Amino acid sequence: MSTIGAAIIGCGAIAPLHARAILSMEGARLVAVADSDPERAAQAAQDYGCESVTDYKQLLGRTDIGIIHLCTPHHLHAAMAVEFLQAGHHVLTEKPMAIDVSSAQRMQEAAAVSKGQLGVVFQNRYNEPSIRIKETIDSGILGQLICMKGIVTWNRNEAYYTESSWRGKWATEGGGVLINQTIHTLDLLQWFGGEITSIKGSVTTDVLNEVIEVEDTAHACILFKNKVRGLFYGTNAYSVNSPVELELIFELGTLLLRRDCLYLWKDGHETLLCEPLSTAVEGKSYWGTSHNLLIRDFYKHIIDGREFWIDGNEGIKALEVIDGIYTSSEASGKKWAMDSLKLT
Repeated sequence: MSTIGAAIIGCGAIAPLHARAILSMEGARLVAVADSDPERAAQAAQDYGCESVTDYKQLLGRTDIGIIHLCTPHHLHAAMAVEFLQAGHHVLTEKPMAIDVSSAQRMQEAAAVSKGQLGVVFQNRYNEPSIRIKETIDSGILGQLICMKGIVTWNRNEAYYTESSWRGKWATEGGGVLINQTIHTLDLLQWFGGEITSIKGSVTTDVLNEVIEVEDTAHACILFKNKVRGLFYGTNAYSVNSPVELELIFELGTLLLRRDCLYLWKDGHETLLCEPLSTAVEGKSYWGTSHNLLIRDFYKHIIDGREFWIDGNEGIKALEVIDGIYTSSEASGKKWAMDSLKLT
């Protein structure tokens, strides 16, 4: 089997998860890392036994690099992805795929005419509870889904924003708790629920208003085409990072995600369906444990010549939900309908 060369752009907190996944795979080789900070790039290159550059453009068109991992600040994803796709590389980008819908659409357009594929990192779709929930919905074993809710109560303090100048700003982060922390939960809700017909929501800055331009708290009521109602609440204003909570109520039972364990409540009894893997979690616990699974699956799709399933068309859906919440909030609670809103 031929070896696929890879490069990681951006050597911040998330990059080690990508690097370790690449290094653990047969048929993959980490060729280079890139970061505008020379010391950080050099340290990463030393850690992973590869070369380093400070200008990512040096990697464009290199025939020994097939896959680009984008681990950069949000506002850099779109332009970089378009450049590498136009040069024929495959691109796997961290979430969010872009800071707004229009930028994400440009990425999709570039991917549509590129020899390379575009993949988006929504690793929580690979968590066993997420898979079990989706299988339950699709199989109809518990009847129709009636309603669901997702709750994220995390903590991001002043230092989190001040230590990285791009965070907490509309122009570079693209938003606050919605686009950075709770986007994974919103992605799961839309993946479970399907096509959305309306969103009503609001955003506020409850604690960090003197520190950030963006929101630290949001809530939304999401109505799906199949009449399922989804409720969402997310905040960075809690004092700790609590496990994400999900509840999905069906005609014949309820699925609950608590502390990363999935339970079924049916006929007055609660049954544990699955629990977290016993293996050590790489990175921060609230990132989940499935980065490695997603990255390996992306590579397998590339090797097999198949289209990766979390592509630009899938990645943009969570951004559209976020855009809907922002638009609803700006409209002072007026109903927002996807078929009547002009996304820009």
